[in-house]
Amino acid sequence: MASSREPLANKNAIMSRHSRIVDRAITRLKLKQLRLLVAVGKYGSIQHAARELQISQPAATKLIQDLEIDFEVSLFTRNNRGVIPTPYGEAMIRHGKLIIAQVSSAAQELDDLIEGNSGRVVVGTLLAAAPILLPTAMQAVLNDRPNVAIKVVEGTNDALMPALLSGEIDMIVGRLPAYRHRTKLVQEKLFDDRVVAVAGKQHPLAGKKSVPFSQLKPFGWILPPLDTTLRRQVDQYFVSQNQYVPPTVLESVSYLTNRALLQTRDVIGLMPHHVVMHDVMNGALIEIPWAVPFGKGPIGISYRGPDSLSPAGDAFLRALRQVARTIKES
Repeated sequence: MASSREPLANKNAIMSRHSRIVDRAITRLKLKQLRLLVAVGKYGSIQHAARELQISQPAATKLIQDLEIDFEVSLFTRNNRGVIPTPYGEAMIRHGKLIIAQVSSAAQELDDLIEGNSGRVVVGTLLAAAPILLPTAMQAVLNDRPNVAIKVVEGTNDALMPALLSGEIDMIVGRLPAYRHRTKLVQEKLFDDRVVAVAGKQHPLAGKKSVPFSQLKPFGWILPPLDTTLRRQVDQYFVSQNQYVPPTVLESVSYLTNRALLQTRDVIGLMPHHVVMHDVMNGALIEIPWAVPFGKGPIGISYRGPDSLSPAGDAFLRALRQVARTIKES
């Protein structure tokens, strides 16, 4: 009988500890402590963090000690250069950044409302969302909410995901990452897309009915950055083709830049089909008839969950879903 009671006793002890820590956090936690915590994580030094917050080092040390007492964990360990976060410290810093970002978002939303704007949404975008999906959704939101403030941040998943997790941006629109961050975020697929090879209409391969890879080898390529899934797939394919090395490689995630390069140079670009289909249809670019053997994947939205979105963010999410349905039907 004693052994059957032990798991229940352990569970009760854990629940009691959790309730105790939550009660302390609600009644005693200060934003200044979280700002200090984040600053110590940034600099690896209590002294530097104290200077940034304009408090004395003893006062900063006391604030950190109070946090450790309240949460019943050690947040930092000392080394020759200063301090480094423990796993508990890293978790607290991550949540501290999110809380501070949420307070900042609340203040910004209030400012927007005071100034007559109907909310605010910050959207991270990848190349796959830039030309059609994102602008069309923005237009739909602005039609319904003409005073909404929309900020767009362009980048790769490696740059945008930390900003999403910390609350600096509300959502990311583009190709969904294959494995990373799935346990921390909601990732909603909108549609599947394929990668196509494109060039300017002046390109020597324009007008060809079928192009094997051997005919692509003499030309330069516009490729995504090294830290992207598509680039890794491209590099793996090039290696499989007798260690092929392009004569020139231009790296860019800017569609406008890529479009201009394709129209003025005899290079080959690899881009999502729905991104370039309008330019191909109107003759600004041509699709090279090479069956790209990689790159098919889901386009979608990554966000921290429904409760993380403001009314403007929720409206933007609905608009993206509606635009995606139109793209799938076209």
